[in-house]
Amino acid sequence: MAVCYWFVVLFAFFGIAQALKVSEGDADPIYSDCVEHCRETSCVGNQCFQHCKFTADGNISDGRWYLQEPLYLKWKQWDCHSDCRYYCMLAREEERRKLGENPVKYHGRWPFRRVYGIQEPVSVSLSALNLAIQFHGWISFFILIYYKLPLMDDRKTYYEYSGLWHLYGVSAMNFWFWAAVFHSRDLDLTERLGYSSAVALLGVGLILAIFRVFEIRREASRVMVAAPLIAFVTTHILYLNFYAFDYGLNMKVCLIMGIAQLLLWAIWARVNQHPSRWKLWVVAFGGALSILLLIYDFPPYYELVDAIAVWHAITIPLSYVWWSFIKDDAEYRTLILLKKAT
Repeated sequence: MAVCYWFVVLFAFFGIAQALKVSEGDADPIYSDCVEHCRETSCVGNQCFQHCKFTADGNISDGRWYLQEPLYLKWKQWDCHSDCRYYCMLAREEERRKLGENPVKYHGRWPFRRVYGIQEPVSVSLSALNLAIQFHGWISFFILIYYKLPLMDDRKTYYEYSGLWHLYGVSAMNFWFWAAVFHSRDLDLTERLGYSSAVALLGVGLILAIFRVFEIRREASRVMVAAPLIAFVTTHILYLNFYAFDYGLNMKVCLIMGIAQLLLWAIWARVNQHPSRWKLWVVAFGGALSILLLIYDFPPYYELVDAIAVWHAITIPLSYVWWSFIKDDAEYRTLILLKKAT
């Protein structure tokens, strides 16, 4: 049940943050006054920002070139406004800590401490590890079907779903790449790319689930099934990016695609006698635990590790198990087809 895993992906990556876009922290008058004061003075306490002395067109207000931001910060687009929010958040959280109060969210996000300009360093690192696991799973699958398992006379694989799993692997790696970028810096562009890659991944997963569960092998039948789904997913992504960025609609669409996949894989694992079906249940059980973890949504420990980061850590072994099932399925189907051919 890969979809249980990917359904959690979408829920974690987007749902929580957007549901809490207006948070307790940014409604705090002390925090709001701090941000307003910072905009006027370019300082929060003893912390002042040299790059806030720039004009609106990006020129240096006093002409001194050495006041420019370092490149590792400039490419992150940390400007005066975001720096004021960040340092006011840290100052307010320090005050709350001294008063024995719990952390609160600011603008839909927990208070994280930057590391070299990276907004959520632990989540970025774990997203990169997930990307590496996806690459390892995909490349090991490629080596298995083309170099370890027998091929047909025309050098094609016996396994009928190899091309689809290649597409799935590329889609998964694309998602984790943009997840890492999104956790690195939450901008409008990175958010849109993250949403789009997640929707594309769910769309590929749904098509693949239908093909595998119903054993659709004929090219004409595959086109008839995939064409409307591809058109729907493409239209939805274009709608989000070029017409209206509707969070509510996007969540409904992704829920429908996710639940559909979940039901397909669950029923298939229940009625099919696949020798590796237990791996599907491991992924499903792990995904269910991840949902509970995300519902709890605890504040970050040491301003670095929150529920999303822990979830990213859980998805690493789940991804490994899932690709293990994919490879087992390739061997299982190849063996069956070889027996039929002889």
